[in-house]
Amino acid sequence: MGLSKLVAGVTGITMLVAGLGVLAPPLASAATQTGAGLNVPKQPYKGSPANDPNDWLGQYIVGGKAAYCVRFALAAPDSGATYTPDGTLTDKWGGAIDPKTLSEVSYILLRYGDTTGLAADVANAQAAAVAHILHSITSGGRPADPNQGPTEVAYDAPLHLKELPQSAQDDVAKIKADADANYGPWKATVTPPTAAQIIGTADKWTISVARDGGDGAAIKGVPVKLTVTDGKVDSDTVTTPADGSPLAVNVTPTGPNPTVKIDLDAPIATPKLQKPDKDPGNFQWTVFTGGQGAITETGKTTATTAPGSVKVTKVDSKTGAGIAGVQLRVTAADKTGSAAKQDGSPLNGTDGKPLVVTTGADGTATVDGLKTPQDICVIEVAAPAGYDENFNASSPPNACGAIQAGQTLALKLANTPNTPTVPVRIPAGGSPMVADAATVTTLDPAALGAVGGLVVIALGGVGLMLRRRRHASRG
Repeated sequence: MGLSKLVAGVTGITMLVAGLGVLAPPLASAATQTGAGLNVPKQPYKGSPANDPNDWLGQYIVGGKAAYCVRFALAAPDSGATYTPDGTLTDKWGGAIDPKTLSEVSYILLRYGDTTGLAADVANAQAAAVAHILHSITSGGRPADPNQGPTEVAYDAPLHLKELPQSAQDDVAKIKADADANYGPWKATVTPPTAAQIIGTADKWTISVARDGGDGAAIKGVPVKLTVTDGKVDSDTVTTPADGSPLAVNVTPTGPNPTVKIDLDAPIATPKLQKPDKDPGNFQWTVFTGGQGAITETGKTTATTAPGSVKVTKVDSKTGAGIAGVQLRVTAADKTGSAAKQDGSPLNGTDGKPLVVTTGADGTATVDGLKTPQDICVIEVAAPAGYDENFNASSPPNACGAIQAGQTLALKLANTPNTPTVPVRIPAGGSPMVADAATVTTLDPAALGAVGGLVVIALGGVGLMLRRRRHASRG
């Protein structure tokens, strides 16, 4: 059974005082109410009530609380009696109990004192086992002498253990072993992950519950309540592992400051003895809560949104082909300041200025690990070869956009290629006068007409001269 929130109480044996008058003044009858537990055959001692053949091993209800008695053979507590703290638990005669055993008693009361929610047979066996252990401890190791009266006689542990049913005997062994392994006092820690925390991504927090001092042993099977802010968990109650390993809890941050607070009930070093307000020499003393304490610890860290990326593609505006070797500067939205990396530091190059990236063979460049959300811009630093004709250094090509958590922002920049050169050839005697000119001069059609006219006139003149020569040769 996991550690429930335990209302500690103290086990005890019911001793109604029929024959107690020999050793004490007559007592008014008390209204006695029992809780979970078992009747076992009575231990013989002088003055034992003859009309009651049993000893009660289990809980009493006192003031509405489950309680266990620690003064074997004295009268059972009045259910309406008032009990007040009266120092540290001692044996039946006021003798000291060693510190480790006291710590074990506190643990037993915390872990096993409350039987709420258990099946009746399980609850009865467990309560009887707790009562048996407590009476064994508070008998101080003295032998049981049947010739002694109620105020002097010690609890006969071997006799009562033998009379318990096997289930209760098994509980006695289990509870004692558990108490030896997990007695208090305890300390607890909450340790957040060392890695950067991402909002929306679960990571493991470590919760440890261990003995405070001594061997520092891990405490097993302890229920721990979780209260989480800026985060969420699968369950708000977890239990420390049975193998003693640290408890790992997945916490998913939902905000910038995830915090995990743990609360657990824990035994303190020494259970407190409760003394009845009437006739304390003849009525049972009890332990209600065993000195149950509470532990609260907190762990905290910070978280950011998932990083984002930007992928820039540089293309030829005519063909759509990627352009390699283009330098692009990544900036904040103002096109001057630096963009931010995931950790908030500026995205700068070695020169301390906003980072410059160069497109690869496919015309793309990618920058990862950017803080989100943020607006960024990508600005061309210089025109690549073959694209300088249309490049304006005072207003270079650029593109801007918003990077979202866990996403890649795709940006595209296009460059217009230079105007291609046009080869110009003018035949003259079969040899080109101008070939592949870088600059082409375009002539006006009217001017070409004028030139053509001159050619015609010139040819006409030549013909006239030839006719005149022919006439002269004839005459």
